[in-house]
Amino acid sequence: MILKEHVVKVQNQWGEGVVKIGELKNSRLDCESYTNEFLDRLYSFESGPVLFKPTKCEEIQFRPIKAAAKSYFIAGENRACNEDKGFAIHPWTKVRFENSNFILDDHRAIAMGNYFFTDNSGEEVKVEYTFGYKLIDGNLKIDVHHSSFPFHN
Repeated sequence: MILKEHVVKVQNQWGEGVVKIGELKNSRLDCESYTNEFLDRLYSFESGPVLFKPTKCEEIQFRPIKAAAKSYFIAGENRACNEDKGFAIHPWTKVRFENSNFILDDHRAIAMGNYFFTDNSGEEVKVEYTFGYKLIDGNLKIDVHHSSFPFHN
């Protein structure tokens, strides 16, 4: 059975990875290498499509392949989607998850809530998320990633 603690561990790794990507933004080769490792370690692209819907996308909202997810995180001249600016190279100094709730099973988990991204000035940006995780070779990997800004009137 997947436990809440297992999901929280992967969430912390994800947040630390997003921060690390931003720290590497001035060394493009290191940034690309680390982002590839981050995506391989935390997402299940090697097992098939990932339901990846990042926050700041308008033209290509859904990103089922690794190259399109990488484009969202770090953009660059070889980006897969022209609209991408490199979300993770913003940079962020901290990522904090506040889980609303979990659905836990033997081989799958789903978490929903808000996560908060802190920038260099200390300002925090709130984003809503739903992540789905599946157990692959003893590791939880993300196969559903949906995030969006909270609704405002």
